[in-house]
Amino acid sequence: MATDTADTELPARPARVAETPPQPIPDVSDTEDAKSGSVRLSQHRTRLSTHRTGLSEHRTQLSEHRTDLSTYRTNLSRHRTTLSTQRTEMSMRRTGMSFQRTRLSAERTLMSVIRTSLSLISFGFTIYQVFEKLANQQVLTGSGPARHFGFAMVVLGIAMLVIGIVYHLMFMIGLRKERKLMTGQRLIYGQSGFPPSVTLVAAVLLLILGIAAIVLMVG
Repeated sequence: MATDTADTELPARPARVAETPPQPIPDVSDTEDAKSGSVRLSQHRTRLSTHRTGLSEHRTQLSEHRTDLSTYRTNLSRHRTTLSTQRTEMSMRRTGMSFQRTRLSAERTLMSVIRTSLSLISFGFTIYQVFEKLANQQVLTGSGPARHFGFAMVVLGIAMLVIGIVYHLMFMIGLRKERKLMTGQRLIYGQSGFPPSVTLVAAVLLLILGIAAIVLMVG
């Protein structure tokens, strides 16, 4: 909720009252009659009363000004609280989105493992099959080391893929637990869920293909 601009305008200070000393007490001489002296004293009291009324009105204006300043400070405090709440909410949303970025980073890491494992398995299987065919047709002799090298490449690719899948699962389980904990503590917004990992499914399928390649090579 935004604070209106009018509520945050500094109220104007009332004009300063000129300092006027009170009227001096009239000197009623003994030669004057009682009626004339009483009139002069009554006029003096009236002037004093008017002077006190002016001072009282000025004090009232100052009191109203202090009230306006207090309201102004209250509105500023509410405005700062609103801004602080908005900044906190934005920080919570940014932190929540950082979990999604971390998840995507883990997906990219697994994709890199898949590419490397696929290269090792495909090259190893190809090398093994080529030298196996050449040996069966008696075109090339002494192809054992080459076939062992191809077999080792396939095993290395499968081992690397298994390690990548296990690491990905452990990392995602920990990330989901941390996200659920922070969401329960109302530290982040966790409305967006983690969809199933297509990359993980592809990694498992590639692992099955690698194992099938090993079975064909051994058999």
